[in-house]
Amino acid sequence: MTTPALRVLRKSFPDAHLSYVVEQPYQNLVEGNPDLDQVYVVPKKQKTKDFLQFCRDLRKNKYDVVLDFHGGPRASWMTFLTKARLKIGYKIKYRHFIYDISLPRSPKNGYYHSVENHLNLVKALGVSVATAPDLFLPSANEAEISKISKFIDDQGLADSRRVILHIVAGNQFRNWGEDNIIKLTTLLSRLPTVKTILIGAEEDKGAAKTILERGPSGLLSLVGQLNLRELRELILKASLFVGPDSGPMHIAASTSTPIIAYFGPNLPAYNSPWKSEFLVVEKKLDCRPCPQRHCLYKDFRCLRTISPEEVFQACCTLLEKSSKKPEQENA
Repeated sequence: MTTPALRVLRKSFPDAHLSYVVEQPYQNLVEGNPDLDQVYVVPKKQKTKDFLQFCRDLRKNKYDVVLDFHGGPRASWMTFLTKARLKIGYKIKYRHFIYDISLPRSPKNGYYHSVENHLNLVKALGVSVATAPDLFLPSANEAEISKISKFIDDQGLADSRRVILHIVAGNQFRNWGEDNIIKLTTLLSRLPTVKTILIGAEEDKGAAKTILERGPSGLLSLVGQLNLRELRELILKASLFVGPDSGPMHIAASTSTPIIAYFGPNLPAYNSPWKSEFLVVEKKLDCRPCPQRHCLYKDFRCLRTISPEEVFQACCTLLEKSSKKPEQENA
């Protein structure tokens, strides 16, 4: 969701050298972005000495400006240690002193969408933004495109309405539960020409196995088998994406594929699919939004009480609305 801010930066400073620091698992969502000149890839976890050496290497570039889109502890200290002439970030407790300009993540009333938050950091440079750009993610390469096309052909899915279902989103606050997933896939299996494909990370294979064993016949899984560009290519060729507030949901938002998003602790006002056709399914509870450290009720009711029938009805609405033919690909 930083990519609209990158597009504005490039348009505003066409001759600038733009570097981007990204963690290893996500580099293939950044590499190939035409708005960037250089991508630095760091491991998710670093020893202190390696982190300090990396910061020393960054400092050699003598950056004029560093924008901290992330705001986490490591990103904040990395920003500080670059010794850039101007450091811009968010007003974060105990760390806002790191920045020369610090901005609130939320207005006095209401919320900023995450994309708008990133754009606000760019605006602090005196840049005006008339219209916020779309998300941009690089296309899959030929081998990745071929892999997805072969899967569709091998499974006989060319004439199907393909529904991509993200089964787990990284933590228990965004885990809808296997029983809900199984019930939803059963309901979807009753729709003519609909084929559901499960997606998720390597660590979600156990959940996928349970869902495949207890779910309807004909259910397919690519859990743990795709990189992020391949995932985007699969979604690009689908009729619908379904899942929780998550990274794959935002990858889906970079395509024209409609989205059903069920929200638990987060609010759509902050994190909805950007500039997409989507429907949100949520429960209006006083405990939302939640910092996701512990559940006040210990049962994750904000997400777990969303019924499969509610999500299924939303799926039907967008599947019926969509005029996209099964074989048609999104632009």
